[in-house]
Amino acid sequence: MQPTRESPETSVPQCDDCNAPPKWSGPDSSIAPVSIRALQRATREGLKFACLTCYDATSARWLERAGVPVLLVGDTAAEMILGFPNTLHAPLDFLITLTAAVKRGAPKCLVMADMPFMSYQVEDAEGVRNAGRFMTEGTADCVKLEVDRSFAPLVTRLSRAGIPVVAHIGSRPQHAKVQGGYYAAGKTAASAVDLVEDARVMIEAGATMLLVEATPVEVTEEIVRRSTIPVIGCGAGAACHGQVVVTSDLLGLTARQPPFALPLVQMGAMLDEMAKMWRERVRTGVLGEHPYALSEEEAVEFRRRMQH
Repeated sequence: MQPTRESPETSVPQCDDCNAPPKWSGPDSSIAPVSIRALQRATREGLKFACLTCYDATSARWLERAGVPVLLVGDTAAEMILGFPNTLHAPLDFLITLTAAVKRGAPKCLVMADMPFMSYQVEDAEGVRNAGRFMTEGTADCVKLEVDRSFAPLVTRLSRAGIPVVAHIGSRPQHAKVQGGYYAAGKTAASAVDLVEDARVMIEAGATMLLVEATPVEVTEEIVRRSTIPVIGCGAGAACHGQVVVTSDLLGLTARQPPFALPLVQMGAMLDEMAKMWRERVRTGVLGEHPYALSEEEAVEFRRRMQH
């Protein structure tokens, strides 16, 4: 998942005053937090915004400082943190906890919570309750659901309850087992038309944003052209208003990356080098200056007591 790298000067405006000039979220506490409204205005003004996955407060703090306006606490945590082979194994309570941590680390970012497998598919009422937990316990700004048009009633109920919904259409990783693996969506004319229709129905149902994953450029462009809300792409081409990728892919920490999310830095190699250096320091006992010491008076008293 790789967007083009963007500079702070060409990204999302942060102030909700429509007459104010665009501003970029960064360490300056005078800049307002990112909001859905700000992203909607950015869309109208033709500005692009970046989104990255994040699972902890420390990383969130650095990403906010770098000016990334939107953070996704994705169910990819099942793979990146827990070591599972797919996203189906992200526990609900676990993701709620991570979402709250990310929001504490980056209070000015818009934090999007990923609703995990079986947290909303069984019945709509359960989906509303679980989404509400992300908003209250997880302090999320919005929730993301992998959907098609059949989920329109749930999206409407969530919207009616005051919960902003990001409708994730196209390739849906939580459905990978049905497809026999990860897949690209909209690769035939018929499925492409269905995907455009999914987008239309989600917008009418009350979704505040769309997330389109792994679709041909022509299909994405048509969705963006017809959309009245921000569209975030994930391997869906440059036409989208925003782009999201898995941060670990860009850091070079994963064994394989999709072609749209190739590493921008080689953090894996840096971690390897750091670990080897630390291992050698421990072996040789060269650990740096020791900062803790007894005063001369206490040292004398300590030795006296030890003699007895």
